[in-house]
Parts: sequence; structure tokens; C-alpha cells
Amino acid sequence: MKAGRIIAFVTAAIFIVFAFLFILGAFSPEGSPSWLIIGIIGLGIGFILIFVGTKLSPPQKAGDQIVNYNIDLPGEVGMDTIKCQSCGGPITSDDVKMIAGAPVVECPHCGTTYQLTEEPKW
Repeated sequence: MKAGRIIAFVTAAIFIVFAFLFILGAFSPEGSPSWLIIGIIGLGIGFILIFVGTKLSPPQKAGDQIVNYNIDLPGEVGMDTIKCQSCGGPITSDDVKMIAGAPVVECPHCGTTYQLTEEPKW
């Protein structure tokens, strides 16, 4: 569906640009009144394509968010394992969830829930 949206927006932009040129040309000394009608029709088609393009987006449910974190680490970096603050059990990436924009951990071993914080390394 994303490709359909892009095609609709690009086509709408082309229609609007050419419609604007037709409208400007209609008011030139060599212009024709029919160019004004063609320009208005082109603008209408362009705005209809924008409307259709916005409706092609998949419906999102309230509260649904897609968050992608891409980390680009310079050189070779060693990763420490994350351990629960309460019981010391190992935490996997499946135990970390984003709640209200903050990473929250729920320990599968003891059930403790807490927010992850990044401590400075110096």
C-alpha cells in the first residue's frame, strides 16, 4: 500500500504543477480562456489524488506505535548482558518493552518491573 500512496502523491504533484502553469498561461496575452478551465480541472484532480493517497494508508488502532531503534556502533563494541536489578536473573530483549516512550523491563524470573536508565560511563 505504501507504493500506491507514493504514486498518488507524485501524480497529484504533477497535476497541480501543470494546472498552475495552465492557470498562469490563461492570463497571458497569448492565453486562451479554455486553459483556465483545464487548470481548474487539473487542480481538482490533483487534490482528489491527495485525498485518495491519504486514505490508502493502513488504519492504525488507538495506542499502536511502531518504534524502530537502529544503533550504529563505531568499531568493535562489547555488549554486557542485562541483569535484573532485584534478583540478578538474565534479561533478554523480549523482556524489554516501550511504554510511554521509555524502555521498561519486566523480569521473567521475579516479576519485578522497572524502567531502564542509561548511566554515564565516565
